[in-house]
Amino acid sequence: QVQLQESGGGSVQAGGSLRLSCAASGVSTSSACMAWFQQAPGKEREGVAAICTGGHNTYYVDSVKGRFTISQDNGTNTLYLQMNSLKPEDTGMYFCAAKNGNWIQMNPRVYKYWGQGTQVTVSS
Repeated sequence: QVQLQESGGGSVQAGGSLRLSCAASGVSTSSACMAWFQQAPGKEREGVAAICTGGHNTYYVDSVKGRFTISQDNGTNTLYLQMNSLKPEDTGMYFCAAKNGNWIQMNPRVYKYWGQGTQVTVSS
């Protein structure tokens, strides 16, 4: 049984930082593609960053390039998202997701496994 458990969300002021974690069980971060998705209030879930092939390939949506870093610890089977220089538009529920295969995709429909999410709130 695959389980993904996010943690690390919170409330910060603009310019602040947060580090999200996603503890995975039943799926290996070294072989699956992992991603973070944001769902802002009233909006659809959107991909933020993804990492595949054991961490060798990464992708970031333009709005977070240079501010967010996705990484993984294959020894502990944990996915991370370091979020720096946070902006109010980064506010939302952040979900960890996993899929099989080695190619990066940001369409949420192709991700089979999901966590429950962790809330990030950035105030101006």
